[in-house]
Amino acid sequence: MEGKIWLSSPHMGGTEQRYVQEAFDTNWVAPLGPNVNGFEADLANYLKQDVHVAALSSGTAALHLSLILLGVGPGDEVICQSMTFSASANPIVYTGATPVFIDSETDTWNMCPNALEEAVKDRIAKGKKPKAIIAVHLYGMPFKADEILQIANKYDIPLVEDSAEALGSTYKGQQCGTFGAMGILSFNGNKIITTSGGGALVSKDKAYKDKAVFLSTQARDNAPHYQHSEIGYNYRMSNICAGIGRGQMEVLDTHIAARRGMHEFYASLFAGTEGVTVFSEPDTDYFCNYWLSAAVIDPKKTNGVTREDLRLKLEAENIESRPLWKPMHLQPVFEKYPYYGGTVSEELFRDGICLPSGSNLTDADRSRIEKSIKDIL
Repeated sequence: MEGKIWLSSPHMGGTEQRYVQEAFDTNWVAPLGPNVNGFEADLANYLKQDVHVAALSSGTAALHLSLILLGVGPGDEVICQSMTFSASANPIVYTGATPVFIDSETDTWNMCPNALEEAVKDRIAKGKKPKAIIAVHLYGMPFKADEILQIANKYDIPLVEDSAEALGSTYKGQQCGTFGAMGILSFNGNKIITTSGGGALVSKDKAYKDKAVFLSTQARDNAPHYQHSEIGYNYRMSNICAGIGRGQMEVLDTHIAARRGMHEFYASLFAGTEGVTVFSEPDTDYFCNYWLSAAVIDPKKTNGVTREDLRLKLEAENIESRPLWKPMHLQPVFEKYPYYGGTVSEELFRDGICLPSGSNLTDADRSRIEKSIKDIL
């Protein structure tokens, strides 16, 4: 059988080893050092908006710290997009707070502003004003930032932007991750750039960045001995991982162009195919990095071919694909929590598929993907 075509595999640019070697040569292998500072500066320069960046061990750690910085704790409620990876919701539970899940809308597949406002009004009426809103830029597609922010500001609830999948995506020309009180990034192995594992907290407020760094290094007080007045965490990024990130930043725009090219490949491949809709930018306000290309399959219009038929066909050809994220309100671990909205996310999960999207896919890979898809459709 031919080699595996992955959904989204790491793609090195070539200069990563130089930064890592520098870390070894200078013995900076701890969770601090020139690469950490440099990577933070590289990200801040890329994102613009005068943001401050704290490089951390994961995007999940960044989300956890963002909630702590906003004072979220036991008995509080935090609103969260339902259609997302569990890492968006898990940190809410880490703090002892209760997640309140919100359905998606059909344009961006992200948090529905109408369901969000309904939830906020209802929670306030129940005496439980939410402490934060976590909205996600799913698969790199910006959420409806103007509408979500308008609601967050109207009710004075801070917005945390889960931009784990959206580095390089923009809404009305502004980089994702720079709209909320805080934004978070992920550099996991499958992301648009990787540090093997890692993440970052982004904020225009330097105090949030400084406090995040303090908490992520075990909250050690300024004393000659080890003294701690607050609970801390081991969440800081290592200088080795940051070195990989510095090299990856040099090829970020190239990776985005390649992933957008994969989206164009699928848009062209499915053009005129009844019952297949490729997930695309709603209008020119949105610039998507297309971290993952996705499509919805309507079996009523494809002679009965379902999302699962396509996934299994690709799997048989050693090509990885997967269903869209299973909404959090359908997950066994979260199903007891409040949910607002309709069935948009459930229907997307039922009929949607993520297709191979890596920036390192070749023409030969694309030919194999095309043949497999055409065979079944």
